[in-house]
Amino acid sequence: MRGGRTTEAVRNVPRICFPASSARRGACLFAAWLALGGGSTWAQTVLPAPDPFAPQLEVDPRGPPRLRPSQRMRRGASDRPARFAPIPPGAGLTGFDSSNARKKLKRKRPAKAPAVAPVESVLTAPPPVAPASPYQFPVPPLGASAPIRGPITDSNSALPPTPGAPPVDIGPIRRPPKKRNAHPGDPEDPFAPLGIRAGAFDFFPAIELIGGYNSNPSGTPGGAAAWLYTISPELLVNSNWSRHSLKAELRGSYTGYQPDATPTLSRPYFNGKVDGRIDVTHNTHIDLETRALASTDNPGSPNLQAGLAKLPVFTTVGAFAGLTHRFNRVELAGKVDAERTRYQASVLTDGSTVSNDDRNYNQFTGTLRGSYELTPGVKPFVEASLDTRRHDLEVDSSGFARNSNGTTVKAGSTLELTRVLTGEVALGYTRRNYEDARLEAVAGLIGDASLIWTASALTTVKFTGTSSTGESTVPNVSGVLNRSVGLQVDHAFRRWLIGSVKLGAGLDNYVGMDRTDRHFSAGLGMTYKIGRTVQVKGEFRQDWLRSNVAGNDYTASTFLLGLRFQR
Repeated sequence: MRGGRTTEAVRNVPRICFPASSARRGACLFAAWLALGGGSTWAQTVLPAPDPFAPQLEVDPRGPPRLRPSQRMRRGASDRPARFAPIPPGAGLTGFDSSNARKKLKRKRPAKAPAVAPVESVLTAPPPVAPASPYQFPVPPLGASAPIRGPITDSNSALPPTPGAPPVDIGPIRRPPKKRNAHPGDPEDPFAPLGIRAGAFDFFPAIELIGGYNSNPSGTPGGAAAWLYTISPELLVNSNWSRHSLKAELRGSYTGYQPDATPTLSRPYFNGKVDGRIDVTHNTHIDLETRALASTDNPGSPNLQAGLAKLPVFTTVGAFAGLTHRFNRVELAGKVDAERTRYQASVLTDGSTVSNDDRNYNQFTGTLRGSYELTPGVKPFVEASLDTRRHDLEVDSSGFARNSNGTTVKAGSTLELTRVLTGEVALGYTRRNYEDARLEAVAGLIGDASLIWTASALTTVKFTGTSSTGESTVPNVSGVLNRSVGLQVDHAFRRWLIGSVKLGAGLDNYVGMDRTDRHFSAGLGMTYKIGRTVQVKGEFRQDWLRSNVAGNDYTASTFLLGLRFQR
């Protein structure tokens, strides 16, 4: 009987000890080995061969005993006679539960290392009570032995950490967020300047350093050639406000010639303006602008005195305020403008000076404009303006009263056709009447245009047109009606290599004098963009002037090469 019980107990040892954890399993086998006499009875026990056709109902076919995960032991189980939690009625080892009892979901807690019961407690503990489940075999009594069929493995065993590994898992390395784009221009242009963001403003500074050669910088028949250099700084400012707007465009240059002529041709140039918009309501906004211009008359102009040592510089400072209101598709706008033009005294070659106060004047203008939004991209408009010019001196050096009043009417449209053709074009008529009856009125057709046509992804065409009425100091000449047009085609051979073709034509009509000057120009340019900050620019330009007055025709060729630094 003892041998039979021992044999039966030995068969039950793997079924009871192996479902436990590694620590519990080792203690259980060690206690069984000692109870059997340290292995003395193991060799004397003959185990019958297992029947391969015997059903093993307690074995889960999806998890053999040696691969079955260990059961979690309750804390303090070493002080209890039952070391294993009984399987609830209706549940088998295969996972099927026929009790239809409601399960309670429990949060998973981090696994803790099971407590290893001391050997003394295992040896002195009373034999456990057999469970009620018919599929659970009783724990064999102490003294029984069992064979070890394969190595004992524990997938949850704690291995020493890899040298150099962090003590805790810090997760994947966080990549820094993408830098916000500071350039509000074309995001597809990899060579567009990024600018400098300061608070709510974007600043785009740039400077161009240009050197070249001009075959006739004086613009006179048979003028001498000279080398030239130009320094051209500029600054663009844009606001980033959700409402309102503030923009600034400041461009200047200084051009010097070597050897210089008489009068000296070296001269400064500056053109800047600051535009602001105040959004009063959704349909009403206030427009503000201030501007400044500094330049000289072109060499060879009939307004210049004879015997000049250098070209006199004039400055024009102006500002306007306007109000625009929208009535559904109809938009009405009005503005008032004030402008001041002042000339320096002319310095003669003998060292004397000649005052130009008779050329200084103030101009005040009022403009009304009405437009109708025909489509979201086309807005025809009609514009009318009245202006008056008042000179500092009622009579100029030639004895003519130059104060005048002007009227201008224009009709045109703004265009924005699927971003392919954008801009504005207008045609109109202007007339300027002078207080002096000896001065003929300046009148004629005028046109203004600024159109950009994106012919393709690589080619852009720009068309410009301007008209203006200029003052004159020539006796019996009322003024000059200037008209000019320009065409520029840019083609990108590569995104970093841009070729340009420039064509221009102009007409200067001196009213009161039988003189008409026609200007023509043609140029080829190339821009090599090294990066966002550096560009190399080259240009060749040819200029012609043809006048109906003999002795004024000239031709000039200009070669330019320079660097542009931008931020």
